[in-house]
Amino acid sequence: MTGQIKVLDQGPFLHGTKAVLQVGDQLTPDYQSNYQEKRSNYIYFTATLEAAKWGAELAKGDGMERIYLVEPLGTFENDPNLTDQRFPGNPTRSYRSKEPLLIVAKLAVWERHSNEMIQQMKDSLARLAKEGKNVILD
Repeated sequence: MTGQIKVLDQGPFLHGTKAVLQVGDQLTPDYQSNYQEKRSNYIYFTATLEAAKWGAELAKGDGMERIYLVEPLGTFENDPNLTDQRFPGNPTRSYRSKEPLLIVAKLAVWERHSNEMIQQMKDSLARLAKEGKNVILD
């Protein structure tokens, strides 16, 4: 069928961050990346709690980790940083969009990874950065 948009995932969708957001707020592209010293061309989100937890826990800043339920307001695509490089087939159900995400709720309760697991992941990411392998296709 011509002109029909392929739906990658029905959701629900989540966004992990340390940013303080309110229901009704919109996340838009061209913001400071949570993971690198640059502005991002996309908004990243996921349909799995596990990936959202990592997003919140690894985001820059010292604030409290938060996970928001979001609704994409436009088209989105698989996140090539994960699907092309680390998890072919997108088992993490990770996506990105150049169009806004609407904050529809905040998860009140979720179990974070242990401090040890988070530190191991941060150490691993620091090693990749030192080796020049922390490239985000944006």
